[in-house]
Amino acid sequence: MSDGSSGGSGGAARGRADGMPGGPRAGGPQNIATAITDVSERFAALVHEEIELAKAEVSEKTGKLARGAIVAVAAGVFLVTALFFTLVGFALLIYYALPVGAFAYFWGFFAMAAILIVLGILAGLVAARVVKRGAPPTPQMAIEEARRIRESIGSMPDGGAGAGQTGGGYGQTGAG
Repeated sequence: MSDGSSGGSGGAARGRADGMPGGPRAGGPQNIATAITDVSERFAALVHEEIELAKAEVSEKTGKLARGAIVAVAAGVFLVTALFFTLVGFALLIYYALPVGAFAYFWGFFAMAAILIVLGILAGLVAARVVKRGAPPTPQMAIEEARRIRESIGSMPDGGAGAGQTGGGYGQTGAG
């Protein structure tokens, strides 16, 4: 009741601390229910924020993987085109070796094939680095935050003194 919360410092505090009938029975169950509701609401908000963090992190890593896949496709196109030019160059070389005529068109094809091979190798290396950095798309920040939450909840046998600080700290982190 309001007398216990705003009244004298000795009797009301001693009744609550000692578990005497004056303190806990007067407003205890409502305070506990309010505290449990508050904790469950904060926990639900925290879980929601962790899910949002995991979604954002996975979407970022998936985007990196998609960019890496696009560069890998470009590398494949360069290498297939280089193979095409190489085959055409060999065909013209064979034609040149035959005693039919004397022209040197094949050197242009070989030069283009060499340029495309270099571009394909560079694009493949860039794609491999991007894919290696992005894989696997696990939400590491969300997992680390959940680990910290679990550790802080696990370290509450001191009577819950850290619970108000921890809950307030996470609420401020999520809001800010």
